[in-house]
Amino acid sequence: MSEIKAFRLPDVGEGLTEADIVAWHVKPGDRVAVNQVIVEIETAKAVVELPSPWDGTVARLAAEEGQTVEVGVPIIEIDVAAAPGPAAPAEPAATAGQSVSAERPPASAPPESEERQSVLVGYGVKPGATTRRPRKAAPAPERSEAPAARALAKPPVRKLAKDLGISLAGLAGSGPGGSITRDDVQRAAGATTARSGNGMAQAATVATAPGPRREERIPVKGVRKSMAAAMAASAFTAPHVTEFVQVDVTETMAAVRRVRDLPEYSGVRVSPLLFVARALLVAARRHPLINSSWDQDAQEIVVRHYVNLGIAVATDRGLIVPNLKDADRLSLPELARGLQLLTETARAGKATPADLAGGTITITNVGVFGVDGGTPILTPGEAAILAFGQVRDAPWVVDGQLAVRKACTLSLSFDHRIVDGELGSAVLRDVGSMLEDPVRVLAWT
Repeated sequence: MSEIKAFRLPDVGEGLTEADIVAWHVKPGDRVAVNQVIVEIETAKAVVELPSPWDGTVARLAAEEGQTVEVGVPIIEIDVAAAPGPAAPAEPAATAGQSVSAERPPASAPPESEERQSVLVGYGVKPGATTRRPRKAAPAPERSEAPAARALAKPPVRKLAKDLGISLAGLAGSGPGGSITRDDVQRAAGATTARSGNGMAQAATVATAPGPRREERIPVKGVRKSMAAAMAASAFTAPHVTEFVQVDVTETMAAVRRVRDLPEYSGVRVSPLLFVARALLVAARRHPLINSSWDQDAQEIVVRHYVNLGIAVATDRGLIVPNLKDADRLSLPELARGLQLLTETARAGKATPADLAGGTITITNVGVFGVDGGTPILTPGEAAILAFGQVRDAPWVVDGQLAVRKACTLSLSFDHRIVDGELGSAVLRDVGSMLEDPVRVLAWT
């Protein structure tokens, strides 16, 4: 006898209220085991993989890829009484008696179901959460485009492919992990047009005809929505001040080259960012108030005597700032490995909500984009952010003589409620001094 249980979208631990369905890893009729990954969701923080809480057979997918779902709303139904082995074809919807757990508020669910679902952090359904389902589509059988739905692509890319009439099945993705990008879809659309064209007249028609390729609308959701809200809140809450200093980093660049050859750094990508990070950590120890936050409710300044160092990372989903926990306690080789793992994980879209929470001070490396400097916006809840500009050859006066040196611009933005000009200048000056002469890092540690 069938026993259908509805798996409800959990709060993955950050107090989030909704998430987007990125990709299903199962389809109706598939057998699933406890802790098997069944779906990827994108929250306002990161992409998260959700495991199945039960053994059984997938009866129905209650949410489509690209759909935004509220926490507590059922996203998949699993028949936990189905016997192992080839299962009978799963019906898109269960009988009235079987589907009660998906359609009723959590209060009507069996107590043992609630207890077993609690394996996920923060799992639980808020009262009345399941009654708000404006986005729910009617149950549908498997579609003929199931292979395309299995392709790895973000919802905006899927929409673009649909608008252009391009099937994602069989497309080779050039994005991270083989994911299909907008460029892949547009190239496929161009190739299709060229094959069906009829000389220059056909090409001219395609070039001038209005269509979806002349404009693109990108839904603001997930990480990008969170980033936009955070930046707007930070810009209009904390009074920003930015100071700049140009630094001769010739000695630091020489130190980078020497460190790369040391056996302790084998297999580690050593860059100038490592020395910038160490310099900022030392400066934060010398000036603790730079590593603090403003508590508006309590009207207090919270000074942190630990440093969770944030690194701003540009990803295809938007800007995120994962942070390296207790970075001030790490040795230089540990710091190098930690920074490398942090950025690689973020760029691969695998940063967890825990990676993105609890930062205390941030570095943004704008130099990798060929930019000399800027006025970075504070990460919400932090008092300072340091921008590290491009390292380039520049004329510099050394011992009264003009010479060509390696130089860069440092930009420090800070919350003027906490950090006055004297403190901000002292921190920026200290970081610059340590990059001009890395021996100061040892002297001041």
